[in-house]
Amino acid sequence: MSSIAHGHTACEERPMRAAWKVLCLFAVVLVVSLGLAQLLVPDIVPVGFAEEPQPLWAVMTAFLLRAVELIAASVAMIALAVIAGVYLRHELRRLWRGRTDVTR
Repeated sequence: MSSIAHGHTACEERPMRAAWKVLCLFAVVLVVSLGLAQLLVPDIVPVGFAEEPQPLWAVMTAFLLRAVELIAASVAMIALAVIAGVYLRHELRRLWRGRTDVTR
């Protein structure tokens, strides 16, 4: 059954599909960067100062991976908020239409 038969228009489906793709893509990027950080630099703090001397390449790698993690998590949360907002707007419109149809 088509999405138009369910009351959805094609222009509503495309942005939602894109938002889900963005969410999934950045969730994968987040998981990969977390895994790489645990694999490559497990005990390195991404700050230049530590109790014991740390190799510069390890600090720079940990810093880069932490930055990628934070950016990916932020974009995934924004995409999730957009998805939730569109879903909420759709449900509120559906409820509003149902309420106005009953009063007629």
